[in-house]
Amino acid sequence: MDTTDLVLAIVHHLLVFSLAGIIGAEFVLVRGDLPATTLKRLAGIDRHYGIIAALIIVVGIGRVFYGLKGWEFYVHNWVFWAKMAAFAVMGLLSTIPTVRFISWNRQASASPSFMVPAAELALVKTYIRAEAFIFLLIPIFAAAMARGYGY
Repeated sequence: MDTTDLVLAIVHHLLVFSLAGIIGAEFVLVRGDLPATTLKRLAGIDRHYGIIAALIIVVGIGRVFYGLKGWEFYVHNWVFWAKMAAFAVMGLLSTIPTVRFISWNRQASASPSFMVPAAELALVKTYIRAEAFIFLLIPIFAAAMARGYGY
């Protein structure tokens, strides 16, 4: 047994589950009435989204190079690359909500009467839904890859 592989796998999974929780929290918090306190909370949650996503990448790279399967397993595995593509698409989709959360938070700080425009709110909710949908593909690809598919 390789303890390094075990630790990397545990940390990787905990981070991925944390990211799922953050997407869920953003989805729940983005609703019709967004007071300044909720906007501040959304900005903080979204900041954690970025930190956790970066940590997932770092730990994932560690798993590729220091895990039991070896980098050769990953580099030639189309399921792995599909999983990476899904993660990248999620990252791209997250940019619109991030930019909006920062903008809304600034506007609310400058003007206590600021109200999030309904069209922007609907757009952000759509992007978060898309992120959640793409996120569902990641454990599907991971389960397939763990069973030797794609190699």
